[in-house]
Amino acid sequence: MIDETTGALPVEGVPAARVLDEIRGLRAADRPTHGGRLFAYVYDPGVAGLDELAQAAYAESAHVNGLDPTAFPSLLAMENALVGAAARLLGGGPGTSAPDVVGSVTSGGTESLILAVKAARDARPDLAEPRIVVPVSGHAAFAKAAHYLRVALDPVPVDPVTLRPAVADVAAAIRPETVLVVASAPSYAHGVIDPVAEIAAVAAAAGVRCHVDACFGGWTLPWLRRLGAPVPPFDFAVPGVTSISVDLHKYAYAPKGVSVLLHRDPGLRAPQFFAYADWPGYTMVNPVIASTRSGGPIAAAYATLRHLGEDGYLRLAAVTRDAVAGLADAVRAVDGLRLLAEPESTVVCFTADDPGLDLFVLVDELTARGWHTQPQLAYAGLPASVHLTVTAAVAPRVAEFGPALAEAAAAARAAGPVVLPPELLALAGSLTPEALTPDLIAGLAAGLGLGAGPAPDRMAAVNTLLQAAPVRLRERLLVEFVGLLQRPAW
Repeated sequence: MIDETTGALPVEGVPAARVLDEIRGLRAADRPTHGGRLFAYVYDPGVAGLDELAQAAYAESAHVNGLDPTAFPSLLAMENALVGAAARLLGGGPGTSAPDVVGSVTSGGTESLILAVKAARDARPDLAEPRIVVPVSGHAAFAKAAHYLRVALDPVPVDPVTLRPAVADVAAAIRPETVLVVASAPSYAHGVIDPVAEIAAVAAAAGVRCHVDACFGGWTLPWLRRLGAPVPPFDFAVPGVTSISVDLHKYAYAPKGVSVLLHRDPGLRAPQFFAYADWPGYTMVNPVIASTRSGGPIAAAYATLRHLGEDGYLRLAAVTRDAVAGLADAVRAVDGLRLLAEPESTVVCFTADDPGLDLFVLVDELTARGWHTQPQLAYAGLPASVHLTVTAAVAPRVAEFGPALAEAAAAARAAGPVVLPPELLALAGSLTPEALTPDLIAGLAAGLGLGAGPAPDRMAAVNTLLQAAPVRLRERLLVEFVGLLQRPAW
């Protein structure tokens, strides 16, 4: 643990071995990043020796600075190699209908999406109030991009059965001020692939860019297609697709954080850059948001791709496909649970039709048994659900998950749904974000077991309260609750 008397900056330096012991002690409280029991946040291929290779490559380039590619050509070469690999995998490069694809390596999917929006916005300086069209199943990072870049967000509903937007609704949402239309391949929440070809066609007809967010599972789709899965067209082979983002720190199994943003041609990418010479220092030119960038993540990603190769990714995709099928069968075998969507990528998402089976309690029961899943709140007619991000490392655990799920469901039924005090539910349903006071927030947090330090082991009551609150109030409550957790150690 951290020495509470000295914190991160002691008067006298601490021996290296002791510092590492402190970090290991802190890490003991984390969710397990390996072993196939964590269905969110991390991506584990279960490949022996890959971590050590990536760590060694990271160390080789940790102090290389991506600010100036002329000073560090090694980093430029690795970035170009990663962009080329992603472009070829996603339908671009020589001999394709998109031979001039260019791209940039970013720190993650959120940065890639922000830059895709920036490039589209800055390509239309004539528009005083640019807008983007995004299905409600599109990643929240698009809303973040719209907020940061002062671009209006036009959400498009999704069908409650198919979980996809209707192409007609996308077309109707496009206005003269629209600079970008978005499709997901696949969506994060449910793992389904939007009708990319049709969405790109209506965007092209309107003269608007179309971005395909393939950050989450897009790296895996081409391999699944090679294995015979009916993956619909979603990449640069689709006319009208102008940019694609794909995260290498997800299903390319590189360490955090490396993503690639691709554009169909250099002209489309040009507005993404920021250049500034109107000051006495060095002339700044940045293809991405950050200026100084460590070469560590890029070198680690390069080493990962080189080591696994096409045959490795094909094998990992096959293992993951089988794990998805096994987990889906486990869900089908439990009375009261229902798949929200038939799996078509690397996600298993399920809900409960039995009112006596509280999904949030079920998630807590799974956690108590060592299985870490991701609850998703009800939204706009879509029920609450449980999201499982499936990686290759999950495969050896599939046989264990079915009995654990059945046992957790039985325990959740026995415990019954979370019952919050009626006055608390009424408050959550009637409060506005502006009406929240520090005393009210403190009282709510205390009642839910939240405060300084780690979050409680069981989160069903917190999720139940958040679900009862309107969306804007949910956001404010989450900000305040997380703010209580993030306090400096004095």
